[in-house]
Amino acid sequence: RSSRRRKSVAVAYESGQGDGAEQGPEPQRPRWEPRDWRQHLERIREMRKSRDAPVDEMGVEKCFDSSAPPQVMRYQVLLSLMLSSQTKDQVTSAAMLRLRQRGLTVDAILQMDDATLGQLIYPVGFWRNKVKYIKQTTAILKQKYGGDIPRTVEELVQLPGVGPKMAHLAMSIAWDSVSGIAVDTHVHRITNRLKWVKKETRSPEETRAALEDWLPRDLWRELNWLLVGFGQQTCLPVNPRCNQCLNQDICPAAKRR
Repeated sequence: RSSRRRKSVAVAYESGQGDGAEQGPEPQRPRWEPRDWRQHLERIREMRKSRDAPVDEMGVEKCFDSSAPPQVMRYQVLLSLMLSSQTKDQVTSAAMLRLRQRGLTVDAILQMDDATLGQLIYPVGFWRNKVKYIKQTTAILKQKYGGDIPRTVEELVQLPGVGPKMAHLAMSIAWDSVSGIAVDTHVHRITNRLKWVKKETRSPEETRAALEDWLPRDLWRELNWLLVGFGQQTCLPVNPRCNQCLNQDICPAAKRR
């Protein structure tokens, strides 16, 4: 019996459970990557090289006054992001121009009455709610941040009317810091069509987490503008122009059409 016990102990140690012998590193599982994703990306870059989509000409990066003091510029970036939710770039751009003509600063907005602010931003989506959010957020910026905007995603998403996509874009545009992938409806839709997620995701935030799990970080910054423009011109929400897409031969969604 004692002989059998010794043998069983020896077997247990041989499996690496405590004999003190050095064990090699556990083999790493290969990281999941979508099929053909590099080809997808290169071909989308090719289709987007003219940079003539609405987002390129009237997107958030074109809405603020680049000659303004840095603090004012960052505030304008945040406001343009708040206005852009559920709103076409053309409408956001026009609203920002009207605001800038009135002097778009923290103090100017705080001194402006709600009716005037509403007239200036109309017809952006949910403009009544945005009047309230802009006023509340601007007051917080004045009181808590000295008129500037926060430097972290965690603080940005605490501001009324500011969601994760806006926060990541604000970090990129205003602070030149890549904090995450900015996922809007275009990025959410297109990455699901291309099967860039292991399983279908139901929300932009779910998509962001799925993409950040495998996509190399040096590609995070460009993904939003790249796919937004592609979604505006080619991979449309309804009736996508698959016959004009360079990826039609390797796109999972196109093959079903």
